[in-house]
Amino acid sequence: MKMKRLLTISFLLTLIALSGCYNGERPIAAERTQAVAAKTPQTFLWHRDLGRIAVTPVELAPVGLEPELVAMGESGAHVVSMVYPSSDYATIQVDKVMPKEVQIDRQFTYTIKVTNLTHLALNDVIISEDLPSNFRFASAYPTARKEANKLIWTVDSLGPKASKQIDVTGSATDKESLRHCTTVTQLSRSYADVEVVQPKLELTVSAPAEVLLCDPIALEFNVSNTGSGTARNVKIVYVLPVGLETLDGKKEVIFDAGILPTGQARQFSTRVRATKTGVYVNKALAGSASGLRSESAAIVTTVRQPKLTIVNTGPKRQYLGKSVTYEIVVTNKGDGAARDTVVEHTIPFGATSVEATASARLSGSKVVWELGTLAPDDSKQMRLSYTPIEPAAVMNTATATAYCADGVTASVETSISGIPAVRLEVVDVEDPVEVGAGTTYVITTSNEGTAADTNIRIVCDLEDKLQYVSAVGATSGSRVGNTVTFVPLQSLPPKASATWRVVVTGVKAGEVRFKVTMTSDNLVRAVEEAEATRVYEKFGG
Repeated sequence: MKMKRLLTISFLLTLIALSGCYNGERPIAAERTQAVAAKTPQTFLWHRDLGRIAVTPVELAPVGLEPELVAMGESGAHVVSMVYPSSDYATIQVDKVMPKEVQIDRQFTYTIKVTNLTHLALNDVIISEDLPSNFRFASAYPTARKEANKLIWTVDSLGPKASKQIDVTGSATDKESLRHCTTVTQLSRSYADVEVVQPKLELTVSAPAEVLLCDPIALEFNVSNTGSGTARNVKIVYVLPVGLETLDGKKEVIFDAGILPTGQARQFSTRVRATKTGVYVNKALAGSASGLRSESAAIVTTVRQPKLTIVNTGPKRQYLGKSVTYEIVVTNKGDGAARDTVVEHTIPFGATSVEATASARLSGSKVVWELGTLAPDDSKQMRLSYTPIEPAAVMNTATATAYCADGVTASVETSISGIPAVRLEVVDVEDPVEVGAGTTYVITTSNEGTAADTNIRIVCDLEDKLQYVSAVGATSGSRVGNTVTFVPLQSLPPKASATWRVVVTGVKAGEVRFKVTMTSDNLVRAVEEAEATRVYEKFGG
């Protein structure tokens, strides 16, 4: 115990007198240190191994004195502090934390902490530690350069208010007190810094991967300075490939990005158009006055276009009153989608019984189908039927349109013809007829068809029991022998009729036939009709 106390007293005396080594003239007075400690509140230091350590700040040396080393007693450790170059103009503070006592050949660690007290960085700070001869050095962190019994650390730069901590580990080789001397120096140098910068341009361009021929191509340019320093007079140049041009017909796009500081970017946009379909691949360039250059990645845009075809199929002839039907087929033969595809088909005025496939609607004299989008090589088929109300040559036209596609038309002419259908009717007004009395045969021709019949001829044959009296009607008639012939009726419209009358007298009793024959331009065979009449004798008396 006595030996341990002697070692402790010896170590404290050494630490107080020489831990900062010698100031050139005298050691620090312990009495002044204790007086300061007695009237100053405690503060704390920190050490990674020792934890928080309460210390008492010391009174700094007065102006004009050399830097002084101060020792302060503390439970479990000793803290020694020193400021450079003086207490009034201190720039560096050194704090040294050491154990109170150590055992021979038992390793221990003490700490040196160097702090920059200024608001500026200190360069080339050199810390040297003189090791006593009876100290067996084990290690230092950070690693020191060792010269004989001296450890040297060089700190290239110590930031404002920053600290540098050094741990030294070793052991005492005998019972003599250990005296560790720390020296801190800073080289004063004159620096003239020239900032070296390297601006760097980066250019990106975005464009749609696919458009239709009639759509503009929107281009977005982004140029940024990803380097250091300012890029000046920055320009973007985009030479359009053949087949593309600006909306006002130019072949080149130029943007002036001006001054581009570090980390900043400029965005530009424009729209161009294609004059033909195809795949367009190109790159844009960005450059500056100092020769900076950046090339964008390849810009690839495919320009497509829908192409419609239409087929309209229908009869070339149809009879009036009968329904006519048309088949329409629309196909997209292009390489782009045909959006908003619409098909229209005309119908004649007054047509009745209009029918069409699903989704059709009637709009005035047209039937309209709205087909939506028709993909490339896709087809749509439609059907339309109606009944004409009059004979005519009808031009049936179907038209297909779509966004960005040329309209197409297909027509088919249908001749609407009527069918004459004449009917012959013969009746006698008086039947039976007394010999010597007269009767009248009424001849009626009716056209029940849908077209006029022409050159309708009526011929009547009389038997001997009848005698011709007169003939009147739609046309005049005349007799030759027993044959009465009427002048041909030039035309008999549909739903019209014509009447003729032949007056005769019965001259001989018996059953007779009044025969009428009708022919016309549209009758392949003659139509015959006979009316039977009974002619009787008057009873005598």
